[in-house]
Amino acid sequence: MTWLVTGGAGYIGSHVVRAMLDAQIPVVVIDDLSTGRAEFIPDSVPLVRGTLLDAELVTTTLREHAVRGVIHIAGYKYAGVSVQRPLHTYEQNVSAMVTLLKAMEDTGADKMVFSSSAATYGTPAVDTVDETTPTHPESPYGETKLIGEWLLRDAGRASGLQHTSLRYFNVVGSGSPDIFDVSPHNLFPLVFDMLLRGETPRINGDDYPTPDGTCVRDYVDVSDLALAHVAAARRLDARQPVERVYNLGSGAGTSVREIMSAIRSVTGIDFEPEITPRRPGDSARIVAAGDLAARDLEWRMRHSLQDMVASAWAARQSAGGHNPT
Repeated sequence: MTWLVTGGAGYIGSHVVRAMLDAQIPVVVIDDLSTGRAEFIPDSVPLVRGTLLDAELVTTTLREHAVRGVIHIAGYKYAGVSVQRPLHTYEQNVSAMVTLLKAMEDTGADKMVFSSSAATYGTPAVDTVDETTPTHPESPYGETKLIGEWLLRDAGRASGLQHTSLRYFNVVGSGSPDIFDVSPHNLFPLVFDMLLRGETPRINGDDYPTPDGTCVRDYVDVSDLALAHVAAARRLDARQPVERVYNLGSGAGTSVREIMSAIRSVTGIDFEPEITPRRPGDSARIVAAGDLAARDLEWRMRHSLQDMVASAWAARQSAGGHNPT
């Protein structure tokens, strides 16, 4: 049974593709390469270049490759920028998903693992969120991810589509030195690129009610994340019960200052981060419990913070002079 991985040429998607291959599950990729890179995909994997808004392309791909399940990772993922580009965000994350679900219904593909986000929670009122924590998205990006979950819920009721949604927290690290985080907005690549340019990294605010005054976030390794997708796909293939939503979090938090210290240690570049004012809307702490995913999706933390920083740094260095954005 072939699985389609949308966005499979991206940082997270390419890790999922490789994890699926390691599990001997055949895959095909659709990616418009707007942020993904063709070289991230193994030569043995078919790459269909195009947008999910192209209904004919999506339907043809599903039919030609006898796809019965989809891991849907493609989308516009920049929460902050989505505030300035709401229509683009809704088009890429909602309209495209409707097109994909229609094509799946037309071709008999009846399983989906959906890439959702911690952004669905907004700024939680609790120290550690679980799947029962109320959702209050605060950006068009977070809103579109929650709508994606609703689309799956309603499609499942109407057609029997089997599905689950995985809410990511802060995904870092690299499972291979030839795959690096291409986002121009994520903390690790931002800091690495500043160091490589000889600039001083910044911490936005050090007066939060946390142990060291800087924001605390939940960081998980991209390889562990990829393995959870494989486990979810296998459960759906076996028609085993799944939860509608799973948090992929560590249950523990790491402060921005701790991240900076780990980066200083791993890179060997001595620096003292510049302290700048808080960014509007940043919450002091966002950490997730991953108990349900541990129970059903073999979810566990296989990598330490030092491991995650080291693998991410090695991958960024392997990019050489290439700008990851």
